[in-house]
Amino acid sequence: MVNPVFLASVDALDTGDTAWVLTSAALVLLMTPGLAFFYGGMVRSKNVLNMIMMSVSAMGVIGVLWVLYGYSMAFGTDKASLVGDPTEFFGLRTLFSGLSEGHGELALTGTVPTLVFVAFQAMFAIITVALISGAVADRMKFSAWLVFAGIWATVVYFPVAHWVWGGGWIMEKVKAIDFAGGTAVHINSGAAALALALVLGKRKGWPKTPFRPHNLPFVMLGAGLLWFGWFGFNAGSALGANGTAAAAFVTTLVCTAAALLAWLLVEKIRDGKPTSLGAASGIVAGLVAITPACASVNVIGALFIGVIAGAACALAVGLKFKFGYDDSLDVVGIHLVGGVIGTVLIGLVGTAEAPTAADGLFYGGGFDVLWRQVVGAFAVLAYSLVVAAIIALAIKATIGLRASAEEEASGMDDSEHAETAYDFAAVSGTARSAAKEA
Repeated sequence: MVNPVFLASVDALDTGDTAWVLTSAALVLLMTPGLAFFYGGMVRSKNVLNMIMMSVSAMGVIGVLWVLYGYSMAFGTDKASLVGDPTEFFGLRTLFSGLSEGHGELALTGTVPTLVFVAFQAMFAIITVALISGAVADRMKFSAWLVFAGIWATVVYFPVAHWVWGGGWIMEKVKAIDFAGGTAVHINSGAAALALALVLGKRKGWPKTPFRPHNLPFVMLGAGLLWFGWFGFNAGSALGANGTAAAAFVTTLVCTAAALLAWLLVEKIRDGKPTSLGAASGIVAGLVAITPACASVNVIGALFIGVIAGAACALAVGLKFKFGYDDSLDVVGIHLVGGVIGTVLIGLVGTAEAPTAADGLFYGGGFDVLWRQVVGAFAVLAYSLVVAAIIALAIKATIGLRASAEEEASGMDDSEHAETAYDFAAVSGTARSAAKEA
């Protein structure tokens, strides 16, 4: 995804590439409000604002940490293949030099200003943290969420981004392929979601009490915004308006469409009816699975990954009932499982025809790519799972992790934010009562 930062004259900058990456950054930022709608529609009406706030707050917490030291930890000078130098670009110092015409050389990453790359990568960090929140819907204290988000980003996401993209051990030694975030984003957040759900415990009444989505149009709107923004997520990772971006764009479309259909087919066979919730979930499953592979497969490979991911994730969301962990909005079943599928299947259907030019097992490449993908995927999974659990236990032992039973019963919107999403009294009163109040 990234070339090292270097200084060059303004003449080396490509304005077309810069415009595309700036646009892509904005598209990726839009994904977080899209995720807020996706998650918000799936919870009960008394918890929708809290769910949305968890995503929105990630934009604040991670946006600040990223420019202070997160970018430097992820993309600074390598330290022992584990982390970038956190002081090198602290507060993005030195990266503003050369921006004024005629004042020194410009810091570039590839053919775009490094500050553009900083902004683009900030959006990845934000949505990775926001993804975790779906597992803890209806019961986690908002203050505890903010603390968890900041600590987890610092000790897990920033170092893992360095491992995968910034010159760390997965990139340089294992040489696993992750074009846009199957490991660093989806496996990472999915494993953290599992750890947090286990430490937090089950919702009151789960699994006997039905926790039905309160607003399926919200869910569909969120899925649509995610699909729209994901083209910036994947195609923008080419860091240029070029053939690699075109390939990533097309495979993202194809895989997601196939996953949508596969999920609906599983629902039809298993439950008798295809659902709108299933369609939205299938869209996200396909987007997740193609993220690491979008520049490594052709159309046939994208279709293959989409079908496998759509069907497997549709089945995987039921694992929480079998194993007894309450992953409220199926972050584990979609992001962890989908991320592993997309990352590992590069080792099967990756092809030298694609921009990353690596043949998987099905294209005569043997097991070389496959083992690298497996190592990269499960190393990130294990690290995030363990460290997230430690962070959650530490918060639980100090400021507390979970809302009280009374707060959970009354709803997180009122107890955590003193707000309600819907004023039912305003629409249920009579004309006489309205006149009386006036």
